[in-house]
Amino acid sequence: MNDHSTLPASRGSRFKTFFFGPPRNLKDPTLSHKLALIAFFAWVGLGADGLSSSAYGPEEAFRALGSHTYLAIFLVLATAATVFIISFAYSRIIEHFPVGGGGYVVATNLLGKSAGAVSGCALFVDYILTITISIAGGGDALFSLLPLSWHAFKLPVEFGAILFLIMLNLRGVKESVKVLMPIFITFVLTHIVLIASGIFIHRSDVVPMMVSVKTGLNTGAAELGVGGLLLLFLRAYSLGGGTYTGIEAVSNGVGILREPRVKTGKKTMLYMALSLALTAGGLILCYLLAGAKHVEGETLNATLSKAILSGFRIGGWPAGPFVIFLTMFSEAVLLLVAAQTGFIDGPRIMANMATDGWVPKSFASLSDRLTMQNGILLIGVASVAALAYTAGDIRILVIMYSINVFLTFSLSELGMMRFWIKNRHKNRAWLGELAAQATAFILSFSILCVMVYEKFLEGAWITLLITCFCIAICFMIRKHYANIRQKVKAMDRILEDIPAPPTGDATVEFDPHKATAVILVSNYGGLGIHIFLNIFRLFPNAFKNVVFASAATVDSDFFKETEQLRHLTEKTQMMLEQYVDFSRKMGIPARCDFRMGTDVVESVSQLCVDVSRKYSHSVFFVGELVFEQTQWYHRILHNETAYAVLRRIRFAGLPMVMIPARIPDMVS
Repeated sequence: MNDHSTLPASRGSRFKTFFFGPPRNLKDPTLSHKLALIAFFAWVGLGADGLSSSAYGPEEAFRALGSHTYLAIFLVLATAATVFIISFAYSRIIEHFPVGGGGYVVATNLLGKSAGAVSGCALFVDYILTITISIAGGGDALFSLLPLSWHAFKLPVEFGAILFLIMLNLRGVKESVKVLMPIFITFVLTHIVLIASGIFIHRSDVVPMMVSVKTGLNTGAAELGVGGLLLLFLRAYSLGGGTYTGIEAVSNGVGILREPRVKTGKKTMLYMALSLALTAGGLILCYLLAGAKHVEGETLNATLSKAILSGFRIGGWPAGPFVIFLTMFSEAVLLLVAAQTGFIDGPRIMANMATDGWVPKSFASLSDRLTMQNGILLIGVASVAALAYTAGDIRILVIMYSINVFLTFSLSELGMMRFWIKNRHKNRAWLGELAAQATAFILSFSILCVMVYEKFLEGAWITLLITCFCIAICFMIRKHYANIRQKVKAMDRILEDIPAPPTGDATVEFDPHKATAVILVSNYGGLGIHIFLNIFRLFPNAFKNVVFASAATVDSDFFKETEQLRHLTEKTQMMLEQYVDFSRKMGIPARCDFRMGTDVVESVSQLCVDVSRKYSHSVFFVGELVFEQTQWYHRILHNETAYAVLRRIRFAGLPMVMIPARIPDMVS
């Protein structure tokens, strides 16, 4: 018998360790605490999405005013008010749904599973576009500092940025946040300087500006009518909806926050609301005071920075060019940080949907670095495709992006309105809560309707089409899983048909030196019993002992429940003891063993090696669910663990037998 000391490290595993770091130690009792984010880090990792929208949202709103820029003062007030209203509404969502998941969980629990699927798909597309628009906006900001002849390199640089973020996030969330934190702080400080300098330099223009606002309102009302002027303002306000697009990120990512999560989440929302309202409102005010005009090849923020900061001096030293560069560079890289939100929250939404059976189960799995690598890779590749399709055009991306943001906003607020109406007798403050959620719903739904109406042919249609396609796919996947569950239940009925096993000879002891059948199981049910019975039918008198082995797989729920590891251990141990008890009643000595891990194939493979050391004469058995007609999508929806484990352990010289179990046909 070979000495099965360990499985050899593959080139792939060495590559992963080098680039993404060594596996996490699941036995570390402080692991969950170490991975969780305090409010400040959450503001950096999740709030960056909201704050970075000030790089493109205010510009779109201001440019939509055309020659009626005097209306910008009302945009400042409306923008700040909207930020605080939506932020407050999402703070309430955090309080009622402290496990995270945001719009998906809210819609699922309060409006039904179908509404949850719509919200989840909208969020999935939204986070793809979060990455795309953030990278494209960052490219625009950075290349605003460079000659037009260099702009041919903008798109390749943006592709490289997405690939960089994919690799960074595969290492882990907290590591990526720490790396990007200095950039976030630089953005905040430089934009405080920009806005404060803009207001200070033009302080003498404040009174004339107010006079021009009054004059402009009179002139505009005469030209367009009061209704026309109001519609123009509402259009600009709605087209600037990109400003609010990152507010939901905190509620979606509550699962990675430090305990107490609700308090940490609310504090993070407050940081985000204050920083976004002051930055977005301050920039629009500075556009108005400085009379900012669009310049070819530059963002409006770049034009504003050059107009305000060019004469900036530090101790008599002309620091203007450096401060301008630092301001725009930090804005460009903050948008890179904002793209990080898509990699943090997007895979978590997919993990929640995978748990509920809307997307393949593999998206709920964690890597050995406790990252949702399947979701990260899918969202990263999809964002590359979106960037290629739009060629990084920020104006198209803002439209595509905003549609799903306000769709999920609307569904979330509608769900919370229903919640407060249903629970009005349980809480005296229900009317105030309902009013807050209704206000947020009206704002969100109004912006959504205007965006779809105004920009349907300019990009809104493609977002709606892709989202509807994703929804259709999710319903098909859920139907498939429901069908399989019913068929597996039919298989489990064999437990009911098995007569009560006779009490075996309790004096027969387990002898580790005799032939041992090691049965790999995942839960107590028909498949495990099927394997057990067939071993002794196919190989009579060949095995004297049985070992039931299982891998307890840590998935995305690790971030929702601090005691998940303990509960998972207890559940796995209890399941295996049921098999052991059944075997002993059949007169076969039995033991059990299990291993904790994040990757089921790696965990089971290493468990096989460990068991082979304990029991030298062991043969491994695993069940294989056999479909009557195998389809191409079975490999995607079902992980085919048995084949993967077989390929993995054969190099260690371990014998394995696969026992087929045909999924029974459905009974009409």
